[in-house]
Amino acid sequence: MQQTTLEKILFLDIETVPQEATIKKMPESLAHLWMDKLDTLKRRMPDRYDDDSSIDDLYRKEAGIYAEFGKIVCISVGIIYLKDGEKHCRVKSFFGHDEKTLLTEFSGMLLKFMQSAEYQLCGHNIKEFDVPYIARRMLINGLPLPDVLQVAGKKPWEVKFLDTLELWRFGDYKNYTSLKLLTAIFNIPTPKDDIDGSEVATVYYEHGDINRIAIYCQKDVVATIQVYLKLIGESIIQDKHIQLV
Repeated sequence: MQQTTLEKILFLDIETVPQEATIKKMPESLAHLWMDKLDTLKRRMPDRYDDDSSIDDLYRKEAGIYAEFGKIVCISVGIIYLKDGEKHCRVKSFFGHDEKTLLTEFSGMLLKFMQSAEYQLCGHNIKEFDVPYIARRMLINGLPLPDVLQVAGKKPWEVKFLDTLELWRFGDYKNYTSLKLLTAIFNIPTPKDDIDGSEVATVYYEHGDINRIAIYCQKDVVATIQVYLKLIGESIIQDKHIQLV
């Protein structure tokens, strides 16, 4: 892959939490619908959802995964650029308590970055999680979808997403491979050494530390960049050339 092509990729990751701190704070209609959803999940995956967990624990643990019951608190994005013949990357975040504002700011950046059909988005499991989640939350917040997220009716080659999970599968869809595992096997410094995904809601609602979540999200973007470079046979970016802003 040509270096100029690398500069036309926007790497991203999102962090999500339940819409409320507890299920009791949800609108009654949504709370009932969440319970219906939870009943369905328990029937499908009884080993994962045991009866020992409280309703609030399961809400805190699971609701943020679903765009209908969760919200985005951080979107981190990164780009690769060349300087003095060496690869560098720059990562920034859109984060805060006002989801509509951060989505609006992200959308504006996306419109500026996606200058032509050659530009693409890249993430780990981006096709099944990040992109659908962002698109759904934009619609729920009454925001127009940028063209790159409007995939309805598009042919596969018209969809501008690079998914490191899909690239690693090589056509094998039996298993899910985490980003953390890929960084380990490629000897890339492990991301998210502070918290993990299961702790984001706790950090957000109990500690109120949105900055910590943003840093955590940025590390994931850096990891995605490094894994992608490995998957295309490129050298990874040196730590001194990684800029978090």
